[in-house]
Amino acid sequence: MEKGYNDITVLAIDDINSTLAIIEYTLNKKYNVKTMGTGTEALEWMNEGNLPDLIICDLHMPEMEGVDFIKHIRASGFFKDIPLLVLSSNELSSVRIKCLKAGADDFMVKPFNPEELEARVDNLLRRTIKV
Repeated sequence: MEKGYNDITVLAIDDINSTLAIIEYTLNKKYNVKTMGTGTEALEWMNEGNLPDLIICDLHMPEMEGVDFIKHIRASGFFKDIPLLVLSSNELSSVRIKCLKAGADDFMVKPFNPEELEARVDNLLRRTIKV
């Protein structure tokens, strides 16, 4: 499916507003960025019929941990193929492995370089969407 940059929606989920602001500022030049504070809120939004082209999510959030969110996404018939990038302050290899085994496509450690985030998002989207 061919989409223009303005037709692509990136869903960013993090309970820290400053992180969401950086993500939005970095990516909204190319993509529509939707921000949410919890995985529960994001799942409700998606279950209302909203289908993002890529998801960026934190690991440690209220209501639902990031790994549980990843498992919900991968278990869903509608959402299982959406590229998912984890953004976390936890840099343990065991945590990265747990996320990747749960179905995450990529993992970045906070604090992060916004230019690297943009490059990783571009790469994930290039594989799934023709822009």
